[in-house]
Amino acid sequence: MTLTPSIEAQPWGVTPAGEAVTLYTLHAGPLRAQIMNSGGVLVGLQAPDRCGTPAEVTLGHDHLAPYLSRETSPYFGALIGRFANRIAGGRFVLDGQPITLARNNGPNALHGGPGGFDGQPWQATPDTGPDHARLHLRRTSPDGEEGYPGTLQVEVTYTLTATELQLRYRAQTNRPTVLNLTNHTYWNLGGRRDILDHQLQVQAGRFTPTDKQAIPTGELQDVTGTPFDLRRPRRLGDVLALSHDQLTFAGGLDHNFVLDQPGLDQAAATLHDPASGRRLDVLTTQPGLQVYSGNFLDGRITGRGGQRYGPRWAVCLETQHFPDSPNQPHFPRTRLDPGETFESQTIYRFSVQGG
Repeated sequence: MTLTPSIEAQPWGVTPAGEAVTLYTLHAGPLRAQIMNSGGVLVGLQAPDRCGTPAEVTLGHDHLAPYLSRETSPYFGALIGRFANRIAGGRFVLDGQPITLARNNGPNALHGGPGGFDGQPWQATPDTGPDHARLHLRRTSPDGEEGYPGTLQVEVTYTLTATELQLRYRAQTNRPTVLNLTNHTYWNLGGRRDILDHQLQVQAGRFTPTDKQAIPTGELQDVTGTPFDLRRPRRLGDVLALSHDQLTFAGGLDHNFVLDQPGLDQAAATLHDPASGRRLDVLTTQPGLQVYSGNFLDGRITGRGGQRYGPRWAVCLETQHFPDSPNQPHFPRTRLDPGETFESQTIYRFSVQGG
C-alpha cells in the first residue's frame, strides 16, 4: 500500500492524429486509479476486498490501441460530452433556432456524437496534497463541434483519496448551448466474473420510461411494481430476469432514474459484491442516474489481462441530467448561457462489508 498520495506519468502511445497520450497513475491509501489524457478515460481503478486484497473493479484494456475504436471500447471509463445519453433525431430548438447534431445512434445523437469528448485530447495537470492525488483535465470545445453551438471551456477534475474517487465538472460558454457531462465507467466489483450476484440499490421513486429507441416518452413514472424499483438492495440477476415489457431495450437495463435527493449528503446508489465484500456508494449533485447493465457486451471484446467481456459483465452508473432534455421542457434544465458556470460533482466511495 502507498501511504503518501502520489502521481506517476508515463507515455502511453500516440493517437492516429499524432497526439501523444500520457497515462497517469494516482495512488492514495489502498486505492489506485489510472487516467489517460485522451478522452479523459478512467483506464482502471483498484480497490481492496474484505481481506485487503486489491483488484481491478472496472472494465478496460492494458494498452492504448483498443480504446481508439468503439468496437473494442464502448466508452470504457470515458468522459462524455457535450451531451451524455441520447437526443432524439439529433436535433432540438434553441431560442427558436433549429440545431442539428452529428448522429451516431441510428437517427439519434448519442454521448456527444462520433467526435464527442471521449475521443478528444485533454490538457492534464497533476497535483498532490497530504490526503489526495488529483488530475485536472481541461479542453476547449469549439463552436459547432458535433453541431453544438458556442465555444465551451470545460474542466473535469479527478481526485483520489484513501476511500473515494471524486469527479468535479465545470464549464462555461460564450453562446447559449446545452450541456450534460458524465463518466461512463463499467463497474465490476468482483473482478473476473459477471455481476449477476451484485446487489444494487438506487434511491429513486421514479424513472423515465423510453420508447424502442431508448428515447424518453416524457413521463416520470413511479417505480412501484416495476423492475425499476431498486429502493431496497436487489440482486441484479433477479432484476434482469424479470419479464416486463419495459425491460426490453437491448435486453436489460439502460434507463434513467429520477433521484429522490441529489446531493453529497447521502448515496444515490449503492453497488455491493457479496463475494468480495466490496461496496461502491455513488453520491452526486446531478438529478439523474443512468443504469446500464452492459447489454451489448457479448464476449467479442477481449479486455484487460485477456479477459473476454461477456453478457452482464459490468454495470454503468452514469450520473447525469435526463436523456433528450433539450426536447423535453419539463425535464431539469440543461441549457447553459454566457455568464453562467455549470458545476456538478460525483463521488465514488469505496468500502467493504460482510457477505
